[in-house]
Amino acid sequence: MALFLDSAFAADAREAMALGFVAGITTNPTLIAKVGRKPEDVIAELADICPGTVFYQLTAPTVAERETEARRMLALRPNVALKIAMTTENLTLAAKFAAEGILVGMTATYSPAQTYLTCEAGVAYSIAYVNRSTRLQGDGLALVSEMREIVDACNKPTTILVASLKSAQEVVQAVIAGAHHVTLPLPLLMEMGNHPLSEQTIEEFARSVKQA
Repeated sequence: MALFLDSAFAADAREAMALGFVAGITTNPTLIAKVGRKPEDVIAELADICPGTVFYQLTAPTVAERETEARRMLALRPNVALKIAMTTENLTLAAKFAAEGILVGMTATYSPAQTYLTCEAGVAYSIAYVNRSTRLQGDGLALVSEMREIVDACNKPTTILVASLKSAQEVVQAVIAGAHHVTLPLPLLMEMGNHPLSEQTIEEFARSVKQA
């Protein structure tokens, strides 16, 4: 299981990597747009900061152009991987890359059927948006659970990466539902390590030390 940072900001990447347990970085077109720089420059910088996998999501309008875009981005650094939006034609492209040993994640997955095809295509990651799926379909956690059942039944190397997580509780519920990996924005990642009762206990211990 791996924990990823969901951000395109270099400052976020440095802070997350300093924690010592964040495995990689996921980005998407919206996150990269917020940085205000060329995607190539953003991904190259993130890949230099992060020793693990850095995902770039393809945006070109046609399959042929997406393949050209992918190969351009993959050439930037050896730890760059691809996110490709889940469609049947994109799955064919993803299978081609997967056969070459390239890490690919099919993103915007909204059904177990899509995960099944991802498994059959030999693609490494089936990526679901949990909170967004709950808002649009009713139960994002149920989707994760069904995706996990499909992956286990297929007995293929595909794993489930979940995004669109808005609270610590939602993260935990997604893991319990069967997610292999999660990706989180930096504020949520930092928040999860803290708890008011932990702080209270630490303060109590500190007072005991002073009184000793």
